[in-house]
Amino acid sequence: MFLVAGLGNPGAEYAATRHNFGFMAADTIAESYGFSSFAPKFNGLWAEGRIAGEKVYLLKPLTFMNLSGKAVGEAVSFYKIPPDNVIVVHDDLDLTFGQVKAKRGGSNAGHNGLKSIDAAIGQGYVRIRLGIDHPKNGQEVISYVTSKFSKEQAEELPFILGDVAEAFAAMLEGGEANTNAFTTKLALLRANA
Repeated sequence: MFLVAGLGNPGAEYAATRHNFGFMAADTIAESYGFSSFAPKFNGLWAEGRIAGEKVYLLKPLTFMNLSGKAVGEAVSFYKIPPDNVIVVHDDLDLTFGQVKAKRGGSNAGHNGLKSIDAAIGQGYVRIRLGIDHPKNGQEVISYVTSKFSKEQAEELPFILGDVAEAFAAMLEGGEANTNAFTTKLALLRANA
């Protein structure tokens, strides 16, 4: 059993923004694998399905980014999901747009959503980091992450998100969150694009 939390902010004004990359990934995963419709649960939107034969719960916390740990902590506690089986998908300023990296544990690099999750469940979970670039021309980080992707980037989003969703099957095959398998599958998908 796995919990995949896609991070973002609730509300129509944030729907297509960089900080909602995790929400977008959760939606793509749900659609790609035929999950149930999202419904309110655990201070978020919740869907259920299977990936590579494994039971997977998808969560989009509605607590706003900085309090993501509240929703994730409630779900983990209720289902007794070990942190090793928690996968958090989020935007990352330290990666260029289109870069995707997977890792287990480590620093939250100042990401407030991850700080909140670290406080709720510890640091042993997997992070799928979706690159959004650094702000340019002195733009403040908060206004940058809550702004929309450029037109060119928006056109690339379906391809990036589709590859990420497809790589989830490789990651979960064998009943563990294998970041190396995710990275290898992603590289193959991109090489064949």
